[in-house]
Amino acid sequence: MTLEHHPTKLSLLDQVKGTEAEFLAGRRGHSENVDSAVRIFLEFLRGFESLRLDRPSVTVFGSARFSEGHQYYELARQMGHVLADEGFCTMTGGGPGLMEAANRGAHEAGGLSIGANIHLPNEQQPNPYVDRFIEFEHFFVRKVMLVKYSCAFIVMPGGFGTLDEVFETLTLMQTGKIDFFPVIAMGKDYWEPLLDFFRNKLAHEGTISPEDLDLIQVTDSPAEAIARIKEHPHGCQQFTEGESA
Repeated sequence: MTLEHHPTKLSLLDQVKGTEAEFLAGRRGHSENVDSAVRIFLEFLRGFESLRLDRPSVTVFGSARFSEGHQYYELARQMGHVLADEGFCTMTGGGPGLMEAANRGAHEAGGLSIGANIHLPNEQQPNPYVDRFIEFEHFFVRKVMLVKYSCAFIVMPGGFGTLDEVFETLTLMQTGKIDFFPVIAMGKDYWEPLLDFFRNKLAHEGTISPEDLDLIQVTDSPAEAIARIKEHPHGCQQFTEGESA
């Protein structure tokens, strides 16, 4: 494992730590908001510099609360392995649980494994299977980076954080802010009740369109997930080396 440590990047991180809470803490002066905007811009710069990739990247989301030996841990590990075998970079939140599992599978298969963590009050250490690790202060900056540098999302079972990432991405596609790209939920038993809610409530009541249901697919098979990613017209096959910069 080779974790990248650059003094410039660390100093920029020091400048932005704790600033998301300050930025969102109600009314502030104009100069304070301008200062926050500069710090946010610096964090975007760190992301651009750290995530220069020479291959298509697939982000794997999932809970930090499943340990080795759990069926979902092993499924995420298989997913990371298959992604590496197919030449994809595997990107996760860089923490434990299913994030570790996906990074581990990619690492074991000799692929590129990246962790894009979020700075939290209770520090989360990077798992030992990442080749590169970058920590973000602002959730929204991290989400922009993940969408910008991923050509597909694999959604493992998870909680509020996983749902937040998924729903924001689906909203961006539904509203035409980004092109459609593969969003694949792994674990039918876990995700089908949510998809039933989409079908039986949201689509039935007209709060989403029936075709919006096609924005996310569910499977238990890493091989099927990879096939969907590779065949998607606006997914990873659109990646070019020029887009990695």
